[in-house]
Amino acid sequence: MDEHSQIQQDRLRRAGGALMNWWRATTLDALLVGAMWLVGLLIIRVPLAPLWAFIAALCQFVPGIGIALAACGPVVSAAFASSDSDFEKVWWTLGLYGVIVILDGLVIQPLILKRHTRVPWWAALLGPIIGGILLPPWGALLAPPILAVIYALRKPPEQRV
Repeated sequence: MDEHSQIQQDRLRRAGGALMNWWRATTLDALLVGAMWLVGLLIIRVPLAPLWAFIAALCQFVPGIGIALAACGPVVSAAFASSDSDFEKVWWTLGLYGVIVILDGLVIQPLILKRHTRVPWWAALLGPIIGGILLPPWGALLAPPILAVIYALRKPPEQRV
C-alpha cells in the first residue's frame, strides 16, 4: 500500500470514528435530557410522564427544534390535568422546559461534545446557529456531525508545523 492511500485510509478511519463519537455523545445527551424530563414531570405529576420523557429523549436527535417539540406533549397533558381555572401544572412544566433547555444547551451538550469529539464548547454552541443561518434548516441539522469530523481531521497541535 502506498503512502497516499494509507493517508486516505487514516482520514476515513478518523472521520468514521468522529461520527461514531458524535453519535455516542448525542445518545448520552438524549438519555440525560430524558432523565431530566422524567424526574421533573414525575415531581409535577404530569400524566404519562414516562412517555413524554421517552419522546423528549428521541427529540434530542433533531438539533435545534427537537427540544421545543418535546415540550408540546407534556404541556398539553399538564393543561388537561390542571383544574378549570388553575393552570399551575402548565406553568411548572414550562419552567421545567426552560431549565432543561438552559442546562442542556449551555452546559451538558458542549461538555459532552468536547469530551467525546474534541469539539470546543464555543463551536458546539455556535456551529448550529451559524449553519442554520447559512443553510436553513440543513445547516443547523448537519453542523454537529460536520464539526465532529472537521475537528477529528485536524492535526493535533504538537503535529502542526
